[in-house]
Amino acid sequence: MNRTLLLTTMAVFIAIGTLGSQFLWFPTGIAKAYPVQHAVNIMAAVTLGPVPAVIIAFTIGLLRNLLGIGTLLAFPGGMIGALLAGYLYRWTNKKALAGVGEIIGTGVLGSLLSVPFSKILMGTSVGALAFLPGFLVSSVTGTIIGLLILSKVKHTTLMQQPISSK
Repeated sequence: MNRTLLLTTMAVFIAIGTLGSQFLWFPTGIAKAYPVQHAVNIMAAVTLGPVPAVIIAFTIGLLRNLLGIGTLLAFPGGMIGALLAGYLYRWTNKKALAGVGEIIGTGVLGSLLSVPFSKILMGTSVGALAFLPGFLVSSVTGTIIGLLILSKVKHTTLMQQPISSK
Protein backbone atom coordinates (compact mmCIF):
# COMPACT_ATOMS: atom_id res chain seq x y z
CA MET A 1 0.00 0.00 0.00
CA ASN A 2 1.50 3.31 -0.98
CA ARG A 3 1.74 6.18 1.48
CA THR A 4 -1.02 8.24 -0.12
CA LEU A 5 -3.51 5.37 0.12
CA LEU A 6 -2.39 4.61 3.67
CA LEU A 7 -2.80 8.22 4.84
CA THR A 8 -6.15 8.56 3.07
CA THR A 9 -7.43 5.35 4.64
CA MET A 10 -6.22 6.50 8.05
CA ALA A 11 -8.00 9.85 7.57
CA VAL A 12 -11.25 8.07 6.70
CA PHE A 13 -10.99 5.90 9.83
CA ILE A 14 -10.29 9.01 11.93
CA ALA A 15 -13.33 10.76 10.46
CA ILE A 16 -15.56 7.74 11.10
CA GLY A 17 -14.32 7.41 14.68
CA THR A 18 -14.65 11.12 15.47
CA LEU A 19 -18.06 11.65 13.88
CA GLY A 20 -19.44 8.30 15.00
CA SER A 21 -18.66 9.07 18.62
CA GLN A 22 -21.08 11.99 18.48
CA PHE A 23 -23.96 9.78 17.42
CA LEU A 24 -23.34 6.46 19.17
CA TRP A 25 -22.39 6.58 22.84
CA PHE A 26 -23.96 5.61 26.13
CA PRO A 27 -23.13 6.15 29.81
CA THR A 28 -21.52 3.24 31.66
CA GLY A 29 -21.14 4.17 35.28
CA ILE A 30 -18.44 6.80 35.74
CA ALA A 31 -17.27 6.65 32.11
CA LYS A 32 -18.93 6.93 28.71
CA ALA A 33 -18.88 4.12 26.17
CA TYR A 34 -17.88 4.99 22.62
CA PRO A 35 -18.18 1.69 20.71
CA VAL A 36 -17.40 3.32 17.36
CA GLN A 37 -13.83 3.91 18.60
CA HIS A 38 -13.43 0.18 19.21
CA ALA A 39 -15.01 -0.78 15.90
CA VAL A 40 -12.56 1.53 14.13
CA ASN A 41 -9.69 0.04 16.16
CA ILE A 42 -10.60 -3.45 14.95
CA MET A 43 -11.00 -2.39 11.33
CA ALA A 44 -7.76 -0.39 11.33
CA ALA A 45 -5.80 -3.14 13.08
CA VAL A 46 -6.91 -5.74 10.53
CA THR A 47 -6.61 -3.61 7.39
CA LEU A 48 -3.61 -1.42 8.23
CA GLY A 49 -1.67 -3.03 11.09
CA PRO A 50 -0.86 -2.14 14.69
CA VAL A 51 1.11 1.10 14.28
CA PRO A 52 -1.40 2.89 12.01
CA ALA A 53 -4.21 1.63 14.28
CA VAL A 54 -2.53 3.21 17.32
CA ILE A 55 -2.02 6.49 15.44
CA ILE A 56 -5.68 6.46 14.42
CA ALA A 57 -6.80 5.76 18.01
CA PHE A 58 -4.61 8.58 19.34
CA THR A 59 -5.88 11.05 16.75
CA ILE A 60 -9.53 10.17 17.38
CA GLY A 61 -9.00 10.60 21.12
CA LEU A 62 -7.26 13.93 20.54
CA LEU A 63 -10.01 15.23 18.26
CA ARG A 64 -12.75 14.07 20.62
CA ASN A 65 -11.06 15.92 23.47
CA LEU A 66 -10.53 19.06 21.41
CA LEU A 67 -14.18 19.02 20.33
CA GLY A 68 -15.37 18.45 23.90
CA ILE A 69 -17.02 15.07 23.19
CA GLY A 70 -14.48 12.85 24.92
CA THR A 71 -12.36 12.51 28.01
CA LEU A 72 -8.69 11.88 28.62
CA LEU A 73 -9.58 8.24 29.24
CA ALA A 74 -9.84 7.82 25.45
CA PHE A 75 -6.05 7.65 25.22
CA PRO A 76 -5.03 4.67 27.36
CA GLY A 77 -7.99 2.50 26.42
CA GLY A 78 -8.14 3.15 22.71
CA MET A 79 -4.44 3.00 22.03
CA ILE A 80 -3.68 -0.16 24.01
CA GLY A 81 -6.66 -1.93 22.46
CA ALA A 82 -5.62 -0.96 18.92
CA LEU A 83 -2.04 -2.07 19.52
CA LEU A 84 -2.97 -5.45 20.95
CA ALA A 85 -5.63 -6.04 18.28
CA GLY A 86 -3.13 -5.24 15.53
CA TYR A 87 -0.42 -7.51 16.88
CA LEU A 88 -2.76 -10.41 17.59
CA TYR A 89 -4.11 -10.17 14.04
CA ARG A 90 -0.61 -9.90 12.60
CA TRP A 91 0.59 -12.97 14.54
CA THR A 92 -2.45 -15.17 13.88
CA ASN A 93 -4.20 -13.69 10.81
CA LYS A 94 -7.54 -14.25 12.59
CA LYS A 95 -10.00 -11.41 12.88
CA ALA A 96 -11.63 -12.90 15.96
CA LEU A 97 -8.31 -12.72 17.81
CA ALA A 98 -8.01 -9.08 16.82
CA GLY A 99 -11.34 -8.66 18.61
CA VAL A 100 -10.01 -10.50 21.64
CA GLY A 101 -6.98 -8.19 21.59
CA GLU A 102 -9.23 -5.13 21.53
CA ILE A 103 -11.32 -6.42 24.43
CA ILE A 104 -8.31 -7.38 26.56
CA GLY A 105 -6.32 -4.29 25.57
CA THR A 106 -9.10 -1.79 26.20
CA GLY A 107 -11.47 -3.59 28.52
CA VAL A 108 -8.86 -4.92 30.93
CA LEU A 109 -5.44 -3.31 30.45
CA GLY A 110 -6.76 0.10 29.38
CA SER A 111 -9.21 0.26 32.26
CA LEU A 112 -6.51 -0.63 34.80
CA LEU A 113 -4.10 1.93 33.33
CA SER A 114 -6.85 4.55 33.47
CA VAL A 115 -6.88 4.50 37.26
CA PRO A 116 -3.48 6.20 37.76
CA PHE A 117 -4.06 8.17 34.55
CA SER A 118 -7.25 9.67 35.99
CA LYS A 119 -5.58 10.35 39.35
CA ILE A 120 -2.57 12.15 37.88
CA LEU A 121 -4.13 14.02 34.95
CA MET A 122 -7.76 14.39 35.95
CA GLY A 123 -7.53 14.62 39.75
CA THR A 124 -10.12 11.86 40.19
CA SER A 125 -9.45 9.16 42.75
CA VAL A 126 -11.21 5.87 41.95
CA GLY A 127 -10.82 2.21 42.84
CA ALA A 128 -8.72 -0.20 40.80
CA LEU A 129 -11.72 -1.77 39.07
CA ALA A 130 -13.84 1.37 38.68
CA PHE A 131 -13.41 1.63 34.92
CA LEU A 132 -13.48 -2.09 34.13
CA PRO A 133 -17.26 -2.57 33.60
CA GLY A 134 -17.65 0.49 31.38
CA PHE A 135 -14.55 -0.22 29.33
CA LEU A 136 -15.58 -3.86 28.88
CA VAL A 137 -19.10 -2.97 27.73
CA SER A 138 -17.76 -0.41 25.28
CA SER A 139 -15.01 -2.61 23.86
CA VAL A 140 -17.21 -5.70 23.51
CA THR A 141 -19.94 -3.71 21.75
CA GLY A 142 -17.45 -2.01 19.44
CA THR A 143 -15.64 -5.27 18.72
CA ILE A 144 -18.88 -6.93 17.63
CA ILE A 145 -19.67 -3.98 15.35
CA GLY A 146 -16.15 -3.95 13.89
CA LEU A 147 -16.09 -7.70 13.25
CA LEU A 148 -19.54 -7.56 11.61
CA ILE A 149 -18.38 -4.78 9.30
CA LEU A 150 -15.15 -6.64 8.47
CA SER A 151 -17.11 -9.77 7.61
CA LYS A 152 -19.09 -7.79 5.03
CA VAL A 153 -16.15 -5.99 3.38
CA LYS A 154 -13.75 -8.91 3.12
CA HIS A 155 -13.75 -8.88 -0.68
CA THR A 156 -12.78 -5.27 -1.27
CA THR A 157 -9.50 -4.25 -2.86
CA LEU A 158 -8.33 -2.48 0.30
CA MET A 159 -8.37 -5.75 2.19
CA GLN A 160 -6.46 -7.54 -0.57
CA GLN A 161 -3.59 -5.08 -0.96
CA PRO A 162 -0.40 -5.92 0.90
CA ILE A 163 0.97 -3.26 3.21
CA SER A 164 4.51 -2.23 2.42
CA SER A 165 6.82 -0.39 4.76
CA LYS A 166 8.45 1.95 2.28
